[in-house]
Amino acid sequence: MLDPEISINGAEIPLAEAATLRILNAFAVDVMTIPNEEDLFWYVAQNVVGQLRFIDCVIYQANESQTELTQVAALGDKNPFGRRIINPLKIPFGQGITGSVAQNRKVVIVEDILEDESYIPDTEPARSELCVPMVIGNRVVGVIDCEHPDPNAFGSSEVEVLTTVAAMTCAKLELLAEEARSNQRYESLVTSHHQLTQEISNRKALETKLFEAQKMEAIGRLSGGFAHDFNNLLTVISGNLEFLAAERLSADAQEYLGASQSAAASGAKLIQNMLAFSRRSYLQPEEIDLIDLVHTAEEWSRSILTDEIEVRVDVTDSHWPVIADRNATQSAILNLVVNARDATSGNGHIRLKVENANLVRSDIQALGVELSPGSYVCISVLDTGSGISEESLQRIFDPFYTTKAAGAGTGLGLSTILGFMQQSGGGIAVETAVNQGSNFQLFFPASF
Repeated sequence: MLDPEISINGAEIPLAEAATLRILNAFAVDVMTIPNEEDLFWYVAQNVVGQLRFIDCVIYQANESQTELTQVAALGDKNPFGRRIINPLKIPFGQGITGSVAQNRKVVIVEDILEDESYIPDTEPARSELCVPMVIGNRVVGVIDCEHPDPNAFGSSEVEVLTTVAAMTCAKLELLAEEARSNQRYESLVTSHHQLTQEISNRKALETKLFEAQKMEAIGRLSGGFAHDFNNLLTVISGNLEFLAAERLSADAQEYLGASQSAAASGAKLIQNMLAFSRRSYLQPEEIDLIDLVHTAEEWSRSILTDEIEVRVDVTDSHWPVIADRNATQSAILNLVVNARDATSGNGHIRLKVENANLVRSDIQALGVELSPGSYVCISVLDTGSGISEESLQRIFDPFYTTKAAGAGTGLGLSTILGFMQQSGGGIAVETAVNQGSNFQLFFPASF
């Protein structure tokens, strides 16, 4: 009896062959949407080989070293757990029929397994076997293995169909591998771009810091030289004013003399600040009690603050010893208190704090201050004032920069503190936010 036939485009094709073509066509369409290897192997086993009337199918995947096959999908009685393989079978290359196919990369048909000495007995009886390798380039990526309970179950048509399925599967595996390589290249590009961006950002930051350091060094040298020369002139002026003060002068002359002496004293103070900024001040380092200086600053601040501003002191019972110039340290604290007062309008508070600090590199980077990792004692002056804008924050340590009205300050306060702290081996950091206040921190190296 002849197989039933159907007509396709005028050609008479057996029904079985037509069904095979439909399944392979469906596979060619569906394969484009299969997202990964696991789904591909199970699709081939269940939706392709299974639909082609193969009773049994096992798909093996080869490892990277081309030494072993591992069962990754199965059809029929060997797979009673759906898409889950319990204790997947592993076959070394060259062992048994399947291992030999992987090693020789050739299709094998066994008409009667019982007559083949290389057959590895399985849990389910079989009489015939068809093994087709999956090869990409010069690598075996897997094997499709079909068994049948009857002898002579496979012929050239089954070989042709299963070889076609293996070729289509390999083509999809190549696409998946290329997609993985493409994604990896993309991720590498993203990582490289991020690293390059970070390096450029770091370089620009270093260039900015270098430029700032060079600028401050140049201004410091200029200020220091000017301060020394001007100090010599001011010494002559002050000396002559003292001589005049010893003379009998009229009331008007005495008034003019007093104004001149006051201006000379202001000039001397300005010179002192400029020398501190340029790190050329004559300091007298000694072991000082920072807590005592903070309490002194607290008492002094009450005379310059309104009743609406509260002063709080927060100190630990003990702190590490510090060696620094007493007068310059006191002046720095008082300067910061005055700035805090000026930034605080209405109700608010100023807090003075002393604490020990062990700084590591990450702490120093977060603070944005030039210090070496180590032990420090930190004096903090915190306020609840108006804070500092980002634009002003970039310039607050520049000499002669001030946001105060004309005549309300020289703009040397913070630059003077910076120079003193650097000359003392420490540093100054600031944390601030507009309308949320500021926190100025003086870090003195601990002296053990």
